[in-house]
Amino acid sequence: MKIQNIKDVEKFFQVVDSCKGKIELITSEGDVLNLKSKLCQYVSLANIFSNEAYIPELELKAEKEEDVERLVNFMMNGN
Repeated sequence: MKIQNIKDVEKFFQVVDSCKGKIELITSEGDVLNLKSKLCQYVSLANIFSNEAYIPELELKAEKEEDVERLVNFMMNGN
């Protein structure tokens, strides 16, 4: 799934932390980072913000359907 225009990064990671299964960030180089890991969250943010001031898009893979729904709800409603 592609996520776009994340304005509230803190809230985004709260939603990721509330997910039941694995949430993985797939980088443009094809690397896969486990976003449930705090270390990977910090590394991914540092990489994103060092390359661009604006995050046009992230590609995520969610293990559970309920987590996909949770992430889609965040993107549509901000909660």
